Amino acid sequence: MKKIKKIKIKINGKIKSINEGSNLSKLLNHLKIPLNKVAIELNEEIIDKKKISKINLKKNDNIEVVHFIGGG
Repeated sequence: MKKIKKIKIKINGKIKSINEGSNLSKLLNHLKIPLNKVAIELNEEIIDKKKISKINLKKNDNIEVVHFIGGG
């Protein structure tokens, strides 16, 4: 049986351990983050939501998820 390697990433300032080879789309789905209400930054770069399924996460990646809040 093959052991799954874990890597550490940072999400909104909190360190999280995930499976090596995980992609950004699966992570956001797992965290139940609604894509239509957030902006996503990976290592200080804004990510195009159309490309999140193609982005594989690497050790020490830093992800910031910013929620939009309406006001008036």
